Amino acid sequence: MKASWTKRTLNLKQPAGTSRGVIKSRDVWYITLCENGITGIGECAPLRGLSLDNFDQIESKLEEVCANPKLFINDLSSLKDFPSIRFGLEMACFDLKNGGGQNYYGSFDSIEINGLIWMGNPDFMMGQVEQKLDEGWTCIKLKIGALDFDSELDILRSIRSRFSRDELELRVDINGAFTENDVREKLNRLAEFDLHSIEQPIQPGQWDLLAELCESSPIPIALDEELIPLINDAERIEMLENVNPQYLVLKPSLLGGFSETKKWIRMAKERNIGWWITSALESNIGLNAIAQWTAKMKPDGFQGLGTGQLFTNNIPSPLTVKSGKISTDQSKIWNDVNQFISEWYSTNIEMDLKTSGSTGKPKSISVKKDWMQNSAELTRKTFGLKKGDSALLCMPMK
Repeated sequence: MKASWTKRTLNLKQPAGTSRGVIKSRDVWYITLCENGITGIGECAPLRGLSLDNFDQIESKLEEVCANPKLFINDLSSLKDFPSIRFGLEMACFDLKNGGGQNYYGSFDSIEINGLIWMGNPDFMMGQVEQKLDEGWTCIKLKIGALDFDSELDILRSIRSRFSRDELELRVDINGAFTENDVREKLNRLAEFDLHSIEQPIQPGQWDLLAELCESSPIPIALDEELIPLINDAERIEMLENVNPQYLVLKPSLLGGFSETKKWIRMAKERNIGWWITSALESNIGLNAIAQWTAKMKPDGFQGLGTGQLFTNNIPSPLTVKSGKISTDQSKIWNDVNQFISEWYSTNIEMDLKTSGSTGKPKSISVKKDWMQNSAELTRKTFGLKKGDSALLCMPMK
């Protein structure tokens, strides 16, 4: 088995605001596993300020993993301090096992998801809301907590004046912005808007206060950041039994992958705690894997899987989002496209392709990746091609 990794910087179409700050771009790392002519690909997508991963050590850890992948595959728990790498390796293993082509858990029809409203000035946030409503979304989540609270209440008031709870489900995500001094008052003021839930109202680690809030809050509380630092079952059980939240927000990229997230689901079900799955600004490779797995889990309610549309330079994907649902194009061509993407990010410097067949039976050829990239870039510059233009490229052979 051969393993390799590569880094990619994703640029957001517009800055995304949260109570932790504004995100303009983010880095992800792809890990590929090649064996018996098959390539599996996984994505490591840590988030600064949230993930347990030490960003200064991610690439050295990836080097260590790729030098001896089977050692880590046989003991994923050895990557407990690098949950995003653990997830990326687990993802690549599933892809490899299932024949490549990003076929992690199989295709699915559709999953209901919430529309996400990022922080900004009131006009910017209201513009996002209007767009989602025009597109037919029936569940919207707003990130609030860092701006003028009265202005944020005005946005919620405007939405509720037009749509009842039966017509539109509203969720809010605070990202821990409330304090012990103001959280009770703010929860009471938010209660008038018939909210489905409020995510992480205070900073993690305040279990006594959280337990009180979960018992007395007029709005059901969902825990998000609270889960990330809890890496063993004993800690998780202690938190759930002390705090007794109404919901858990589960992000596989930040929790260490599918196997660890399934543990959270089992613990939640045993305690009658609701849950949903959320992506965490992965590229379409990670989002595709998470969506396939989510469909397999058959969750209730709306999931948080709509972030793939945020980037200007995302990876091509069979995923589409429309009217509050994410679905996958099940055309066979996407298996070929995904196979190509996985092979492109593999350790091999050449790719085995076939000619078009326009002058006879297609023939096998080997092409160096850097030659392909340089040829495509030169063609783009020579003809002034822009995004959306099409061209038939004649690739240089070795």
